[in-house]
Amino acid sequence: MMITPNRTERVVVVGADAAGMSAAHQALRSARADGRTIEVVVLERTSDTSYSACGMPYLISGTVASEDELIARTPERHRELGVDLRLDALVTEINTEKRTVTYANSAGVSEAVDFDKLVLATGAHPVIPPWAVDGNGDLTPGILPVKNLEDARQWLGLVVPEESSDSESTRTTRHAVVVGAGYIGVEMAEAMVDRGYETTLITRSSVMSNLDEDMSARVHSALVEGGVRVVPECTVVSIGNVDGRVHSLTGSNGETYLADVVVLGLGVRPATELGAAAGISVGDFGGYLPDENQSVAENVWAAGDCCEVIDRITGTRTFAPLGTHANKQGRICGYNVVGGKQQFAGVLSTAITRFTNPSVHVEVGRAGLSSDAAIAAGFSPESLVTVGGTASGYMPERSPIATKIIADRRSRRLLGVQIVGGRNSAKRIDTAAAALWGQMTVDDLASMDLSYAPPFATVWEAVQLAARRLADRL
Repeated sequence: MMITPNRTERVVVVGADAAGMSAAHQALRSARADGRTIEVVVLERTSDTSYSACGMPYLISGTVASEDELIARTPERHRELGVDLRLDALVTEINTEKRTVTYANSAGVSEAVDFDKLVLATGAHPVIPPWAVDGNGDLTPGILPVKNLEDARQWLGLVVPEESSDSESTRTTRHAVVVGAGYIGVEMAEAMVDRGYETTLITRSSVMSNLDEDMSARVHSALVEGGVRVVPECTVVSIGNVDGRVHSLTGSNGETYLADVVVLGLGVRPATELGAAAGISVGDFGGYLPDENQSVAENVWAAGDCCEVIDRITGTRTFAPLGTHANKQGRICGYNVVGGKQQFAGVLSTAITRFTNPSVHVEVGRAGLSSDAAIAAGFSPESLVTVGGTASGYMPERSPIATKIIADRRSRRLLGVQIVGGRNSAKRIDTAAAALWGQMTVDDLASMDLSYAPPFATVWEAVQLAARRLADRL
C-alpha cells in the first residue's frame, strides 16, 4: 500500500464498542507487524467503550456486582495501546469525497478530522414505539430500553434504591412489564423477577418467535413456572401515567397491566443515517451492505450491528445483530484497512440464552433456519423433536433436553437445530452450528465422533441422537 511521503496514514473509526475497537486495535497490530506506523482515531458519542452489552441484564438483576466487571478495556487502556480515543464526540457528517468526518466535541464545538481510511461501527438504535414517548418526544419516566451502559445505569437507579431502602414489612408490590420476548426480553424478565417485581411479559407473537412454535411453547411454560405472566399475541396500544410516570399499559386484548417500570425489548434497527447521508447504500433491513471484505465504499468499511450479513444457508442478506459477529467483522476491517484481504464468511445466527430462578432453569439455543424460514428459502424441511437427558440416567447431573432437528427432505442437508432444556443443555448448540457451518447432512451429524462420559452425556449424545432419529425418518 502506498503512503503519502512525510505523512502518517490515518484510520478513523466511528464507534468505540465491540466492532469499532476490534478494528482499531487490529489495524494497529497489523501495521506494526509490517513495520509501519499509522494513526488510529476513534470517535465515540458516549463516555463508554468496550463493554459487554450482553451482560447488562445480569448487572441490572444484581448477578453482576458492578458495571466495571462488564468493561473489557478502559479508555485509558485503549490510549495506552496507541488509539487516539475521543469520547463524547458526536459525529454529525461524513464526506467520503473530501475524506473528512465532522463531529461535535465534549464542549459542543464542531471539529473535523481527515481520514485515509474510514470504519463505520455505529451499531444500532433500540426500537422505540410511539406509545413510549411523551409530547416532547422523550421517553416517559419508568420506560427504558436496554441498549447501552447508560441505559443500564438508569435501570439500576430505578430498581435498586427502592429495594434497598424499603423494609420487607412496608414494601408494596412492584410491577414490571417487559415488552418483547426475544433474548433481551427473556433475560430482563429474569432480572425483574430477581429484583422482586411481579413481572408480565407481553409479546406480539410468541416467546422467542425465532424458534418453531413447539419449542417456543416449552420456553413459554418455563417462564410461567418461574413466576412470569406471559401475554402472547398482544401489542401495547396505550399507557397510563401518574404524576408524569408510567403507571399501567393497555394491551390490544383490552386488558390493563400495572407497570412501575417498563422494559422495551422490541429489538434494534441499524444506525446508518450518517453513511446513508454520505451516499453509502443500505439494504432492506436498513443496514450497510458490506462485501466479503467488509468494504462499503472506496476507502470505507463497516462492521457490527450497522451491517446486514449473509446467511450461510440461504445465501441471502439478513440482519443478525450479535456481538460475536461484531467482533469478527471489526477484526476483519482492522486487517483490511491496512491492506489485508480477510473475509467474513457469513452467519448462522447462532445464539443462546437462559431464564433461571429458584423455581425453574431453562436454557435455549438455536442455529440455522426455523421451519418457516426453511420453507421461505425454498427448502422442503422435515423436522423432529427428541427429548432426552444431558447425562446418563443414573447421574445426579442429568437434566432434560429437547432437541429439534430440521433437515431438507431432498438433499438431507441439515438446516437448523433448536434446543430447550435444563442445566448444561443449550451450549450443545455449538455442535450443531459446526455441522451447519460445514454444510453437513443429518446423517453426517448422526455419525460424528462425539465425547461421552456419564456425568456429561448419554452414549448417544442428545444432538446426535436427535439427528439419527430424523435421519431414520427421512
